[in-house]
Amino acid sequence: MRERVLETYRLGVDIGSTTMKVALLDKSGNLVFSDYRRHNANIPFTAKSILQQMWKKTGNSNLKVCITGSVGMGFAEKSGYAFVQEVVASAEFIRQRHPEVHTFVDIGGEDSKMIFFEDGKIPDIRMNGSCAGGTGAFIDQTASLLGVEPVELSRLAESNSTIYPIASRCGVFSKTDIQNLVSRS
Repeated sequence: MRERVLETYRLGVDIGSTTMKVALLDKSGNLVFSDYRRHNANIPFTAKSILQQMWKKTGNSNLKVCITGSVGMGFAEKSGYAFVQEVVASAEFIRQRHPEVHTFVDIGGEDSKMIFFEDGKIPDIRMNGSCAGGTGAFIDQTASLLGVEPVELSRLAESNSTIYPIASRCGVFSKTDIQNLVSRS
């Protein structure tokens, strides 16, 4: 009787301060499964839920796992999986899969990162300072002030023509300006 050879996949897991993202690639590098969801500080539950969904699609298989993200290092150390710093992982992905890209913006829950690519040069990586303005948390707070889900902000921006003056240098000042505008309407 022939022994069944298990399929081998590469699993990338990004555990950020607010969300968990996974991408599963087959041996040819094709995306087989992906998921993106908020973990609400319950990373083990979220990981288990995502993996159960993934296994429904792939069945029993071999996994080569690599973890990234602001919370990923501790998880990688405890589980024994490889860890790659998130900006390095993003830059490598862009170089391999999208070499035409010149600027990459990553708005995380607690920070924002930009990577500038120029042919033949090391990527120029920039991060915001200690201010939360321009982060996912700021976007969530703004959506909450407006009484909408964050995904609705783009639709609102596209469907309106009035530009309101709000502070652009500080998230606290921006939030105050938004609160004042909301209270007037």
